[in-house]
Amino acid sequence: MGGYDVVIRNGTVATASDVMQCDVGIAGGKVVALARELGKGAIEVDAARKLVLPGGVDAHVHLDQPMPGGVQMADDFESGTRSAACGGTTTVIPFAAQEKGQSLMAAVEDYHRRASGKAVVDYAFHLIVSDPTETVLREELPELFRQGCTSFKVYMTYDRVRLNDRQMLDVLALARREGALTMVHAENSDSIGWLTELLERAGKTAPKYHAASHPPAIEREATHRAIMLSELVDVPILIVHVSGPEAIEQIRWARARGMRIYAETCPQYLFLTAGDLEGEGFEGAKCVCSPPPRDKASQEAVWDGLADGLFNIVSSDHAPFRYEDPKGKKLGGRDVAFRYIPNGIPGVETRMPLLYSAGVGGGRISLNRFVALTATDPAKMYGLYPRKGTIAIGADADIAVWDPNKEVTITNSVLHHNVDYTPYEGIKVKGWPVTTLSRGEVVWDNGRVTGKPGRGRFLKCELPDPARPKPARTVSR
Repeated sequence: MGGYDVVIRNGTVATASDVMQCDVGIAGGKVVALARELGKGAIEVDAARKLVLPGGVDAHVHLDQPMPGGVQMADDFESGTRSAACGGTTTVIPFAAQEKGQSLMAAVEDYHRRASGKAVVDYAFHLIVSDPTETVLREELPELFRQGCTSFKVYMTYDRVRLNDRQMLDVLALARREGALTMVHAENSDSIGWLTELLERAGKTAPKYHAASHPPAIEREATHRAIMLSELVDVPILIVHVSGPEAIEQIRWARARGMRIYAETCPQYLFLTAGDLEGEGFEGAKCVCSPPPRDKASQEAVWDGLADGLFNIVSSDHAPFRYEDPKGKKLGGRDVAFRYIPNGIPGVETRMPLLYSAGVGGGRISLNRFVALTATDPAKMYGLYPRKGTIAIGADADIAVWDPNKEVTITNSVLHHNVDYTPYEGIKVKGWPVTTLSRGEVVWDNGRVTGKPGRGRFLKCELPDPARPKPARTVSR
């Protein structure tokens, strides 16, 4: 068979379940052939001594999200998706966020406008529900589910967006009726507020005290409460950005009882610690996120959860704020108290190289598990599989060609986001994507960004998703 638009030749193709030596034939933006010695393509990509992996699906990113109090995110859909492509990610799912008193439908319409004409790779939307009025619950959410926004995030903290337990039950009941997936930011808001005021009265306002105001017990309690609410309604939930053993223990406890509790973690809980918030002067602000990074023992607990099936997804939680910026970490142009530092760190481009190098290269997870965590299972979780997240006949030709021997020292100068720092500065990794294809089009190639803004398409997620994996019944430890 001939007539291929692209042939990726001589590589080692890996999916979540298989590793094989074959060529990949692409036509019309789809994978159409997997075999040895395919006919010539209009474009030939030599993948000898390289890995051919599904393009990553980063299912938790924040791009151009409206923020309060003069804060502005550094990455819009152009710079954020460009950075994603350079890191081997071909699908991102950011958040259309409702403000209290605002229509959720209006928030989604605004987000479509923000994305229009800018994205380099494909994208879907999660929703953030902060004001679940009767109109939102009865009319807007069901309609948005039909429009392909089939997952939403709720917060148990942050005064401007958090829901109380009664509101949580209302949205979980709706999710059960509709088959949607609820993502939960699990931290105890009142406890955070109480500790913050206590620290401030003692004059402890430096960035490092952010970690002291968000101790593991606060995440543990909220995780347990979210699990209980899920149990009452009998609906799956996903606990996002799990940081360490205390929340992990609650998830293991629930799984051992057959509850459908999914779990996500992020590179900051594998590569950073609370010590990184203690940088000289105000430098620790660069690593302020919630939950905060913990300690080395917590890192090990998260790695164990990646290896044994506790975690379903590794996302970046890319939340980009510039450091030297009066609309970023130095809000108003000065070193502010920790409670005012915008929460979040950049990471959409470094997510996969960090995990590949330390996980696969370090012998902690298999290559197949790496593909599952970064591409296949996020696609399944959010109703994009098998169009996204795998290399299979009929799937979109979203593919990253990796050089497993390429050594890179991560510095902000080698990245493509619009942030003026990376929290992973100086970390050495082995293994880096050298060519990225999105629907068969080369968008990143040997150090050059070749994808054009506006070529990325909005993806409608399926509802419900019959391919969504059941959580592994990991045992309590």
